[in-house]
Amino acid sequence: MKSKQWVALLYGWVIVLGLMMLASFVLALLLRFTTFNDPALSWVTFVIGLISLFLGGLAAGVKGKTKGWVIGLITGMGFTLFVLSVQYLGYQQGFTFEQSLHHAGYMAAALFGGALGVNIVGDASSSDN
Repeated sequence: MKSKQWVALLYGWVIVLGLMMLASFVLALLLRFTTFNDPALSWVTFVIGLISLFLGGLAAGVKGKTKGWVIGLITGMGFTLFVLSVQYLGYQQGFTFEQSLHHAGYMAAALFGGALGVNIVGDASSSDN
């Protein structure tokens, strides 16, 4: 993999982790100061994860400019590996079946974001000619 793709992956991962940290802070405030309930929280966190991974894949695709689906997929896989590492090393637990499905969705969202990011860049550069 070329250096440009590694930089694109780094951009994607930084955006994903930054958005996740921001969302965690906002959700913590909601839980503390409102009557936000537990069933709604699991769906909200899943949707926030999908959006964050899509935007991270999109940024990686825009930055990488080629092979967006591969860059997006690796962005999603890197996030999943990070979460699995924290969960396994910190809590001695692997993924449940439900978590595996969620992370498959996260990787798909990042994949689509990466593919779209490359096509956004391709369309913008071709219209300049």
